[in-house]
Amino acid sequence: MPEARRHHISSAVIAARPGCLDGVLAALGGFDNVEVHGVGKGKIVIVIEGPSTGVLGDTLMRISLLDGVIAANMVFEHVDMEEDEADGQRTDAA
Repeated sequence: MPEARRHHISSAVIAARPGCLDGVLAALGGFDNVEVHGVGKGKIVIVIEGPSTGVLGDTLMRISLLDGVIAANMVFEHVDMEEDEADGQRTDAA
């Protein structure tokens, strides 16, 4: 029987210092598992994806250490269970 894998998805809000927003956005562009979904009034809404909560937490910690970041806070986390395929067909399909 195929083994289920976990895929973690989290949203986070980043607060940037005035005048540093463009630099923080440029740095976020270098993260493979981060997508920017909104920007306004010095805040950035992102989504982080990865195979574990640890990967998400590590990514958020690295973001919090970027120049110009005041705070980076996780808001929500969701875990999807991904089933392996058997003979080219999904095993979790109804």
